[in-house]
Amino acid sequence: MPHRDTCHHSAVAALAASAALAASAALVTGLVLAPTDAVQGEAQRLMYVHVPAAWTAYAAFTVTAVSGLAVLARRGTVWDRVGRAAAELGAGMTALAVALGMIWGRPVWGVWWTWDPRLVATLAMLLAFLTCLAVRRWHGDAARGARGAAVAGVAGFAMVPVTHFSVLWWRTLHQPPSVLRPPGDVPVDPPMLAALAAGVLAFTLLGCLVVARRVRALDAAAAAPAEHVSRAALGRAA
Repeated sequence: MPHRDTCHHSAVAALAASAALAASAALVTGLVLAPTDAVQGEAQRLMYVHVPAAWTAYAAFTVTAVSGLAVLARRGTVWDRVGRAAAELGAGMTALAVALGMIWGRPVWGVWWTWDPRLVATLAMLLAFLTCLAVRRWHGDAARGARGAAVAGVAGFAMVPVTHFSVLWWRTLHQPPSVLRPPGDVPVDPPMLAALAAGVLAFTLLGCLVVARRVRALDAAAAAPAEHVSRAALGRAA
């Protein structure tokens, strides 16, 4: 166990250092190297946080769904903790993407919020994440709650493609994808694309770091009652 803990701490430390470097690169490229957008002005720089936040939410929901499948296949409680941590991260990143989208939309669209298909789908994805987190509390039994959360995570993953492709499937005020678009072309200025890539990398590494630390905290919380019971039993035996 000590060797395992040492390896875990080393991996988390390396991940934290990588995330810090990536975040620094994202700040420099996004605020200094990337030019000001000719149409949207400085407001466009929100893209370097808004898009990475949305991407991280997609990735978190993927992990939530995969973990949910593992829980339903009875692969162990560790998958439930991974899914819970990913759902918490995804809910936070989706909320951040919605908030930044509203701030970005105010100077560009002239409104804080409009019932645009992309915005509605993103809001629905946030509600799906929150459902994953809430459903485990609806049951008094932890195992039933974990399975309920797993079902919610697998079913809620359907909102990821709906959210991403909503700008292509329906007429929308929101611009189409700049990178992950069907034709394969990327109509983004190279310095802007570099800033966006740096932001995505930074958010991805930070997301992995948050999930790893959260899973560790959930493991410790689960082990604490068992350790307390063992000590109490030893005390009675003595």
